[in-house]
Amino acid sequence: MDVFYTDLDQTLIYSYKHEIGKEKRNVEIYQGREVSYMTEKTYRLLLELQKRLCIVPVTTRTTEQYNRIDFGIGPIRYALVCNGGVLLKDGQQDAAWYEQSLRLVKDSREEMERAAWYLERETDRIMEVRDIRQLFVFTKCRYAQHAVRRLRKELHPGETEIFSNGEKVYVVPKKLNKGAAAARFTRYIGAQRTAAAGDSVFDIPMLAQADLAMAPAGCGWPELLSRESVHEMAGKQVFSDELLEFLSAHVSF
Repeated sequence: MDVFYTDLDQTLIYSYKHEIGKEKRNVEIYQGREVSYMTEKTYRLLLELQKRLCIVPVTTRTTEQYNRIDFGIGPIRYALVCNGGVLLKDGQQDAAWYEQSLRLVKDSREEMERAAWYLERETDRIMEVRDIRQLFVFTKCRYAQHAVRRLRKELHPGETEIFSNGEKVYVVPKKLNKGAAAARFTRYIGAQRTAAAGDSVFDIPMLAQADLAMAPAGCGWPELLSRESVHEMAGKQVFSDELLEFLSAHVSF
């Protein structure tokens, strides 16, 4: 079996705030509003690829946030949510996977609690601090990069990684990254070959461990792009269209 690990937001699907052209379909409704879309080309390519690959979304979204998405291509049997800490199989949480994830992050819990303490006192914070399933810490700040810099000064290096994405701030155990989750799932499913796609720094470990990886044009990840297995897209199409077209042409990788 060959597996395709893919990030979701800004990789396969796009916020209503993101321009992806007129030929698109809604894939997520939240509080009665259409909030996420995919292009029609991405939809058609996913339909075909699903016949040849096991498609596994890998996302920082929680189970509840992931379950709002409907790709319209039929059941997606597996998904790795909460940055890979939770495995969904036919929509149900795999208890053994989650318990193993908790064991993996046990040594990082003290640092995550420290991070939460500092974020609670962050004057630029604009939402509550959330401890996502005891796996990682998340909040939003007006000046997220400033909050990240302050956290990096206060926390001990080695146990956690601190990221920002727009207003979002994440403190994630180093043992709970998308690359580690993909490697675990590869063993779990007995995959022979793997492909991966993603658009953010969260995705770099996942792209690095794949046999074939697709990164967005201008990503600026020189160490990753130096690998023969990693391909930077040209940027002439919407990233989802471009990466799936590339994957379709190299599906026998």
